[in-house]
Amino acid sequence: MTTKNIQTEVDASFLYQKMAEHETEDSLAAVFRQMSLIERGHAEAFAKKANVVLENPMRPSWRAKTINFIGKVFGYDYVLGVLMDTEKGISSAIVAGKIKQKVDVTGAETNHVKILQSILETQTTTAGNHLSKFESKHRSVGGNAIRAAVLGGNDGLVSNFSLVMGIAGATAGQEGVLLAGLAGLLAGGLSMALGEWISVKSSQELYENQMQLEMEELETNPEGERQELALIYMAKGIPESQAQEMAADIMKDKSHAHSILVKEELGINAEELKGSAIEAAVYSFILFSIGAVIPVLPFMFTKGLTAIIISVSASALGLFLIGGAITLFTGKNVWYSGFRQVFFGLAAAAITFGIGKLIGVSVAG
Repeated sequence: MTTKNIQTEVDASFLYQKMAEHETEDSLAAVFRQMSLIERGHAEAFAKKANVVLENPMRPSWRAKTINFIGKVFGYDYVLGVLMDTEKGISSAIVAGKIKQKVDVTGAETNHVKILQSILETQTTTAGNHLSKFESKHRSVGGNAIRAAVLGGNDGLVSNFSLVMGIAGATAGQEGVLLAGLAGLLAGGLSMALGEWISVKSSQELYENQMQLEMEELETNPEGERQELALIYMAKGIPESQAQEMAADIMKDKSHAHSILVKEELGINAEELKGSAIEAAVYSFILFSIGAVIPVLPFMFTKGLTAIIISVSASALGLFLIGGAITLFTGKNVWYSGFRQVFFGLAAAAITFGIGKLIGVSVAG
């Protein structure tokens, strides 16, 4: 077990403790505290096997502190989303360590999501609505809004930086670059916004249509739907008699039966239908525009070679920051990730600058 993997466990313990401190529901706070202790136990066990002495108290990394700061600003649902997204990495590290040590892999202790769900289900003070709240939180942050922000800014920066450099190459940074950059910002931002709106809206309409069909089936053939529900429970390992009894009880309330069938048979989460397509489009436009405006700003105040140099420098800095931000999710080295982002971004801009230069010379000739 490497020091990096041990630090991952320390960070997870720190973040779960912070979530517990900021959670208003006592039952969920208890869950997060228990998860913090579990992760702390993992860190101590791995450190012992690796002959690593842990500091007391265990110190979180800059990455964990940054994620905690984001949680303070935007809410700890985002922190939960980041933690859930790192579960595969944590699990892989634990399994790899056990295989190396020739220890049997059970899987239970490495599957964080299952542990969380198990704790929630066995908490005697956890009401059903609390479990529902936790699950809805998990799903709502599964796509991770922070990652969307980083990637949206990256799309805007790289695409508009390349466009601006292409025009700058053709015109030596003179007239037309600012206009092209602003046009690229608007065109790209509106395209991203429209794409996001269509994606959210079409998904909602598809789910709503499926839910309507399910209601029609429930009204026209309630016995068939009752049997389908019983079969779903039987497939989960519930004895047939108990499954039939559960299905019969659920079918007594048509509205409740519909919500259960939508979830169990169609796999649709009704919470996902509450998202606003317009809100998603606006956020997409803003995130793209934040990145896209960086290479354009210098041309608002100057032009020529000076503007090109400032634009490249500002864009390189923006690319490095985006690369560094990505490490919040990947856990990779911030310098490696940052400079990798700079390299590919500058390479793309250099190619378009060269093409623009060739076109400019050809047109001039």
